[in-house]
Amino acid sequence: MPTETLIALFALAATAAWTPGPNNLMLAASGANFGLRRTVPHALGVAIGCFAMMFAVASGLGAIIAASPVAKEAMRWLGAGLLLWFAWRFANAGRASADARSRPLSFLEAAGFQWVNPKAWAMMLAMSAQFVSGENIWLESAICGFAFAATGIFSSFVWASFGVGIAQFLQSDRRLRVFNIVMALTLVAFVVLLVRGDI
Repeated sequence: MPTETLIALFALAATAAWTPGPNNLMLAASGANFGLRRTVPHALGVAIGCFAMMFAVASGLGAIIAASPVAKEAMRWLGAGLLLWFAWRFANAGRASADARSRPLSFLEAAGFQWVNPKAWAMMLAMSAQFVSGENIWLESAICGFAFAATGIFSSFVWASFGVGIAQFLQSDRRLRVFNIVMALTLVAFVVLLVRGDI
């Protein structure tokens, strides 16, 4: 790819990675509830999951999904269901030290979520159409995937660190409960937009 194309690719990937969305909200909530060390697998899962998904979408899977109304609807409703489940987990989360049932997302859970993340699908379909010419589809797909992984790993740790930073403010159980409910309601808002077809 020409240098100017690479710059545009990384700039758009960074925009997608840094702007608020389900991944970043969940990373901030995980950082606040569990700390940075326990959120590391979640952050790595987001980055590696984005690489794998971008590579697959750019190398042909995206065109198959986009051409199938049934597949698109199935992914949309599965994504909505998972987001509601995550929202329920946040709303009912207790302080990690006091609630043995509370835990952050695992690496595989975070990586797997990318495949039904509506924001990820929208960005990756758009970017594969823009940056994959088909001249060397495997190399172009790998470069696009690397752009998402590189920008995603940095933003993931910053969003998780943001959660860790506000954890000081959330020392009281009441404040933590309010924070978790706000995160849950924000995810529910994403679901409403998804079901309405706005994202």
